Amino acid sequence: MKYIYILQQAIGWIIVIYWLYQLIISACALIQFKEKPLIKDKKHKFMMILPAHNESAVIGNLVESLQALDYPNELYDIYVIADNCTDNTAQIAKDLGAIVYERFDEHNKTKGFALQWFLNQKIKEDADYDAFCVFDADNVVDKNFLNAMNKKLCQGEEIVQGYRDIKNPSDSWISAGYALFYWMMNRFYHLARYNLGLSPLINGTGFMVDFNLIKPTGWNTITLTEDIEFSLKNIAKGRKLGWATDAIVYDEQPTEFKQSWSQRSRWTVGHIQCMKYYTKDLAKGVAEYRTLMNFDGFLYLMGIPMMVVTILLLVLNTVVFIGGEMTLGALIFNYAKYMATTLFAPVLAAVFTLIIEKRPIKPMVKGILMYPIFMITWLAINIKCMIKPNTKWEKIEHKRDVKINDI
Repeated sequence: MKYIYILQQAIGWIIVIYWLYQLIISACALIQFKEKPLIKDKKHKFMMILPAHNESAVIGNLVESLQALDYPNELYDIYVIADNCTDNTAQIAKDLGAIVYERFDEHNKTKGFALQWFLNQKIKEDADYDAFCVFDADNVVDKNFLNAMNKKLCQGEEIVQGYRDIKNPSDSWISAGYALFYWMMNRFYHLARYNLGLSPLINGTGFMVDFNLIKPTGWNTITLTEDIEFSLKNIAKGRKLGWATDAIVYDEQPTEFKQSWSQRSRWTVGHIQCMKYYTKDLAKGVAEYRTLMNFDGFLYLMGIPMMVVTILLLVLNTVVFIGGEMTLGALIFNYAKYMATTLFAPVLAAVFTLIIEKRPIKPMVKGILMYPIFMITWLAINIKCMIKPNTKWEKIEHKRDVKINDI
């Protein structure tokens, strides 16, 4: 029992140190840092890449928002990858003036494979572009997006994530939960790390990559979360990713629990796959480069294991109590402490984010109250996926007809 008590104390301190580290890093989002200086003055040429699988309900709004960008029309082209489509996604995009590539591969269906297929063709063609941006088909894009990304290229950035906003935050408590999650990630993960000289992460959509960066190897991702995989591969090599608050993209989020469970399960399985393939590379990068950036990337991968460790700590507390080494009062206090962290801290963090991001609180009340449930179900998803991962990609239906001028 003595050794179990020691283990319980050790795990408790590991959890405290881990979350204290995250809190200190997040606080740097509240500090205003100087912009990086421009190292060149140029209007770059971009590929705007839109992978789409049966997205006829939303693809038109995205193409139209990109056509309305405040950027010279001759300096960007819009490419739609109609990926295993059985609807009229390709025809809608063509009618609007986008360049459409149709792909049919029943065995490799994820966005990562679609990007690999398309970008490898463009590399072989030696296409005349400086950089490319990737969007999900349900997005609409702020008119300043390319100006903001062009500025980042002029500052010497090679990989940059834009600000992922939500076009349907108040549709349901589920979409509100996503909105709160992304708004917190934008400021307290991505911006905080960028301010500190650490590395943000690519976040699925609304990101930019210097085309020259991938020419030697192509786009090669194999997990369900190609965005996180691409980020971690570059961090492991010592390459720092950038962040552009002014490059805004609006994303549609699921409104139903079943859709949300499926999507978050896919993300969790992708995270676990990245742990399998890149933990060693990141650990090696920490030893090789000896930078906080590499260590921070390694800690990101440890997010799911830390949740499991927290559950283990609760089990050990119970074992110590049964063994007579802990009073009932102490057991109740420890459970209350961990429950408060799980239930109440996210609510406070959500409200604080709304205030600092200058978002209206009233439409988000339901989302705030239900946010602990949103996060607790994510914990359940993590446990389920660790026990029985499902690597099959499942499409999330998008149907919100929102144009950029409606936002």
